Amino acid sequence: MYKVGICGRFGFNSNSVNGQTDKTIAVYNALAKAIGKENIDLLDSYGWQKNPFRMLLECRRLLHECENVIIMPARNGIKVFPALFNVLNKTSGRKLHYVVIGGWLATELKASPSLAKQIKKFDCVYVELEKIKNDLQELGLDNVIYMPNFRNKNTLKEDELVYTASEPYRVCTFSRILREKGIEEAIEAVRQANAHFGRTVYTLDIFGMIEPVYQSRFDEIRSNFEPFISYKGIIDNANCTDELKTCFALLFPTFYKGEGFAGTIIDAFSAGVPVIATDWHYNAAIIHHLIDGIIYNTSNPELLGKILIETAQNPQKLNDMKTNCLKTANGFKADEVIKILLKELDCITEREAETV
Repeated sequence: MYKVGICGRFGFNSNSVNGQTDKTIAVYNALAKAIGKENIDLLDSYGWQKNPFRMLLECRRLLHECENVIIMPARNGIKVFPALFNVLNKTSGRKLHYVVIGGWLATELKASPSLAKQIKKFDCVYVELEKIKNDLQELGLDNVIYMPNFRNKNTLKEDELVYTASEPYRVCTFSRILREKGIEEAIEAVRQANAHFGRTVYTLDIFGMIEPVYQSRFDEIRSNFEPFISYKGIIDNANCTDELKTCFALLFPTFYKGEGFAGTIIDAFSAGVPVIATDWHYNAAIIHHLIDGIIYNTSNPELLGKILIETAQNPQKLNDMKTNCLKTANGFKADEVIKILLKELDCITEREAETV
């Protein structure tokens, strides 16, 4: 009997890299470090629609072989997996946990009372922000626990920080390549700043997986890149901090409707890199304006270019935020955050629970 079973998008046989995959793997790695891989069973839900009967059998197996089952579905999967596990669990009686990825659950439950009924049956629902917890409690859920997003990586030490002392200032984006993630806004802002000064004050490196629905559009945009704009592909998680730490700032002009606690913010802070982001959804609850980043109004995307112009005139403003970024990142260490989940899985000692 396994202590824990996890059903989520691991993408073992694919090149799929996104926030859902990152979070699913992060939870697994943190649990494996705490209780051992031998106590965890995995079920990869990636591509489950291609063989739903096989997925049904695997879900039943997971419930049969594991004391606790964690599900981490995407927005499409939420319409299937909670009800499926609740039905199958009638004969198994396992403890069911739902680790939420993103900030869209309250919206979905408002639109679907039947789905809300299914979620209420779970023993625990873990959300990334207190605001999301409050939103769900207002909908009548009393099984919601705040568990912030996290990454399984070390935060830089202060003496490892990299400061940008001269032009050009290297900024980057690090997310899925998708229109709603603000990729085009980031490109135009850098162009705007460089045009204002009449020279290359900023370079922009774009990192991340290109979403298939955006591929043709991005190819078109990419064909018109100036020398100061580059697409650098996907960064391996193991090399993420080393790649990001030389950046002056991370640009995050997102308006993606499912945005929650974006992991890219933790990645940037762990590398000592301030984040310049829209006030979209929960960004302003994570990024502290003028302390570890800059927040601007989503409805006025032209502000990003103006911020870059102002920052180039006073670069020390951003350099002074670097140590604050590290302090913020320290609040999202995997070893500490995972204790919240371990406590509900009954995998934590009473002494350890007192520190949660």
